[in-house]
Amino acid sequence: MTAPLSIAQRRAVFVLLVFLGFGLCPLASGEENGTKLPVQTYMPVTNGKSFESVMRSDSEKKQQVMDRQKEIYESRYDLSDRPSDTMMSAGRKPVQEGVRVKPPEGANWERLAGMSAAEIKRQDLFPMGFRPLPHTKHATGGQVFPPEQIDAIRKAEGRDLERFDVAFDLPPHLTPEFPPPVYLASRPDLGDVSQGQVLTIKNYFGLLKGKATPVQMEGMRLLLTPFPQQQFNQTDDRKVREPSLGVSCLDCHTNGHTNAAFHLNPDTRPQEARFRIDTVSLRGVFNQQIHGSKRSLRSVEDFTEFEQRTAYFDGDHVTAAKKGVHLPNRSDAVSMMAQMQNMFDFPPAPKLDVFGKLDPALASELELRGQEVFFGRGRCAECHPAPFYLDNQMHDLRLGRFYEPGMVAGQYNMADGPIKTFTLRGIKDSPPYHHDGRLLTLDDTVEFFNLVLGLELSTEDKRALVAFMRCL
Repeated sequence: MTAPLSIAQRRAVFVLLVFLGFGLCPLASGEENGTKLPVQTYMPVTNGKSFESVMRSDSEKKQQVMDRQKEIYESRYDLSDRPSDTMMSAGRKPVQEGVRVKPPEGANWERLAGMSAAEIKRQDLFPMGFRPLPHTKHATGGQVFPPEQIDAIRKAEGRDLERFDVAFDLPPHLTPEFPPPVYLASRPDLGDVSQGQVLTIKNYFGLLKGKATPVQMEGMRLLLTPFPQQQFNQTDDRKVREPSLGVSCLDCHTNGHTNAAFHLNPDTRPQEARFRIDTVSLRGVFNQQIHGSKRSLRSVEDFTEFEQRTAYFDGDHVTAAKKGVHLPNRSDAVSMMAQMQNMFDFPPAPKLDVFGKLDPALASELELRGQEVFFGRGRCAECHPAPFYLDNQMHDLRLGRFYEPGMVAGQYNMADGPIKTFTLRGIKDSPPYHHDGRLLTLDDTVEFFNLVLGLELSTEDKRALVAFMRCL
């Protein structure tokens, strides 16, 4: 009989298996609807290849990766530039209009709205643009920044956020205005305090001097300080040419808002089952009780601590160890970062009263009708009640009713499961929509919910609903 392993021997085996990249907590999924998923929890700690060979190979394949993603977008969406008359908060960029998701061949929105979920699934008519959107390079994942942010940080700080293996995949007219304005809850009288600049470690003090407390100033310093991240660090498995200090919180949440940078959620395994996650705005987090699409973290302090400890490293503390994971202290770092985040306010909404409803003297007839739909047959307010238009709950739309999951560009397109409600205040400033950015416009969002919730809204109802949300 073989003698049982000692505690020390069991620990050694654990470390060896993790080092080799084997999952010790296999997922039970195995095979889903004919698609076999690998069973893996941890990422490989080493790939056995030199940095130079990986960079050369990735660089050579980059155009192929981007071409494949372009084909996905063009098959799912109308990507044309169709600006509306409504401008985003700083007045630098118009809100895009029109439904961009393409209905399946031989169908239209009216026909789909009249079908049951079972019929749509049986006939495979659920629009691809309503299904999960894969990361541009799903097998690798990681943060991908828009060119505007890359250029701004390179110019201000000399840091390079440009990856050699993948690039940003959305046309600029479908992203938030850049740089976004900064509104402080503590100084609503000042309006936008950014002066049209991207806040960086070089200019934040001058921009916020006399406007923020010392605690908030220290929090902003930390939010603008780069720390190692999975693809942006000093090790050989980075995805930037030069060794890097990493990325900062506000590299994604530019000016406390969003620049549409995307990543993969850290909560799901295996890699193929993870979903793309679009950067959310930090505006109004002072009034939110859960954070993170899947994690349901219960305070902005929890969110800040979790991001630095694990989300920066794809939720894998094993690979984080060798890259210099930053472990901010709860009392003298995290709390100050949270204090600053809690100052980011929503943009002004001049047509709303103190209860978050439209002032009839200021709103148009179309906007008032949209409000009626929102709080009535549209059922939007059941998850997005006024005045802040969120309910601090997780909800499952059960999209598995509408389609069979399968592999798309390296992602297993399963249903999303429970996702937190996002606030709709200032929503016109935050395209694209849904947690993974699969909905490019507010018009897409209305069409999506009309179908998946069976609302049977008229064309005029939908147009009015969009007009109302632009007022929020």
